[in-house]
Amino acid sequence: MRVLSSLSIFSLALSSIVSAIPAWQSSHRAVLESRDRLPAGWSKRGGLNKSGEVAVRINLQQSNLEQSEKLLMAVSDPGSPDYGQHYTPKEVADLFAPSKESVDAIKGWLLGAGVASPRVKYNHSQGSVTLNMAVAELEKLLHAEYDMYEHDTGALHIACYSYSVPPAVKDHVDFITPTLHFDVPLTKRDDSAHTTMPKAFGVGVPGRSAVQLRRGAAVETIFTGLNNCSKQITPACLRELYKIDYSPVIKEKNSYGIVEYTSNAYVPSDLDLFAKNFSRDLIGVRPKLVSIDGGTLQTNLTGFDYNAESNLDLQYAINLVSPIPVKLYQVGDIIGNASFNNFLDGIDSSYCKGDDPTVDEIYPDPSNATGSYKGPGSCGTAKPTYVISTSYGYNEIDLTPAYERRQCAEYMKLGMQGVTVLYSSGDYGVAGNGGNCTDPATGVLSTPNATRFTPLFPGTCPYITSVGATQINPNSTVFDPEGACEQVIHSGGGFSDVFPMPEYQKTAVAKYFKDYKPSYTAQQYNNSQMARGYPDISANGANYVVAVDGKFELIYGTSASSPVARSIFTLINDARFAARKPPIGFINPILVSAFPWAYVTVDSLIRIYC
Repeated sequence: MRVLSSLSIFSLALSSIVSAIPAWQSSHRAVLESRDRLPAGWSKRGGLNKSGEVAVRINLQQSNLEQSEKLLMAVSDPGSPDYGQHYTPKEVADLFAPSKESVDAIKGWLLGAGVASPRVKYNHSQGSVTLNMAVAELEKLLHAEYDMYEHDTGALHIACYSYSVPPAVKDHVDFITPTLHFDVPLTKRDDSAHTTMPKAFGVGVPGRSAVQLRRGAAVETIFTGLNNCSKQITPACLRELYKIDYSPVIKEKNSYGIVEYTSNAYVPSDLDLFAKNFSRDLIGVRPKLVSIDGGTLQTNLTGFDYNAESNLDLQYAINLVSPIPVKLYQVGDIIGNASFNNFLDGIDSSYCKGDDPTVDEIYPDPSNATGSYKGPGSCGTAKPTYVISTSYGYNEIDLTPAYERRQCAEYMKLGMQGVTVLYSSGDYGVAGNGGNCTDPATGVLSTPNATRFTPLFPGTCPYITSVGATQINPNSTVFDPEGACEQVIHSGGGFSDVFPMPEYQKTAVAKYFKDYKPSYTAQQYNNSQMARGYPDISANGANYVVAVDGKFELIYGTSASSPVARSIFTLINDARFAARKPPIGFINPILVSAFPWAYVTVDSLIRIYC
């Protein structure tokens, strides 16, 4: 019989005690996210009150995400036996809800860190744990160092450079806020009332979004007929260019969704001025307003920056899809803080509460600013239309990959439910917001050494349809092939630094690199041939005749291209409904397989889809 020494017995006892300690209380840490530089325009300000309280959200890893692309393709590929058999919102929420194991792991970690159970709130449908914590307490929990940062515009932001969690918890956490996330579109605002959590600003702030309309000359005389479409794009030009001669028949079931962010607003009299010139029977027709988070049609701020975007979208939408009703999702109050996440909250209750308080607006708005929305944040209060288009975006580098992946997964879920989501691809070619490239050494935009291309998000998300811009070339007609838009704007595009290439894109991208490989290197862009490429499709984006504040002007931008594409797909849905078929849903797989490198018309799409 073997006799153990007293030292051995002590060692075994200690080992038993250590093994009994939950893994989430381990002193070892795993970095969940980190950044080695600040986004452009930000600098450390200091002076953060560490005793101030912040709203913390721990987003749990969703279940079944590894199957998400397969599930989406099954209902999106016409060759699949499940094509068109879209999921209900509840089915999607249940399918991707975090596992009980993940919930228990996070609760155990927090309890072990001294956080009392009543402080911790878990929302199953939203897949997150929330609680309020003092900054100092949060620093200890995440082994992070927080500080106050200031943007060149004067906006303030609380953030850290990195944060970590116990290894046993790492695989259960998607990302945590507030941590590394910086919002890019900014403007000045009196945030004196935001004593603990000053916010950055939303995508709808005029002149700050990554996708902007560009202004051309005033229109003294509107050309009629089709002989001058290279100089002025009108509804007649678009109808001939893309053979839009379909008359909707199922208007009760169908609708067309446009997303705008306050302070952008349309002018009713401009809609009538446009209709008077191009479709007199539509005088007096208005979109159905769906307010999200206090979204309002403000009239105090006018001019091109405030009215052109909404006017363009609605004037052409109403003309091209009538009598299908147009639904206007107006997001955010007059303060202009709303973001894409705020919109997604409004149409999907399972996504609510997933917002970053330093990126997305949190309602009720605690500020004392005039016009701030004091109601609760919209959460599943609006039903999504079958086709949704947005003409704003961010530089991909200015939001963390975890934040972008989380939002991209939401677009995937919308596709599973039969919703087609389109985003403009940008107006600066391969450059980002404002035409800026990135310094490859520092990651900072707009420097003397800025030579690396800057992809745009959500255009780089593989589960949306990114829309670029074409033009009728000078001295050409609507009967000639279009070219890439190089008048006033340059159609945006490139390859993601975050998202891998989806399966449906591999053949097309392989052909692109085989036949048209750029001369640039990995120093300029992600040339791995394994990254998501964008845009997916393009439509005309030059010389649009638009009524703005009582007069006609020429407008340029992928902001024009996306609504036209959206109108076409809305008409395709109508044809499918008339044939008693479900909506088209996520369209990228069929567009790539059925029309590789092709010029597409409405007639050809109807033949494929119906």
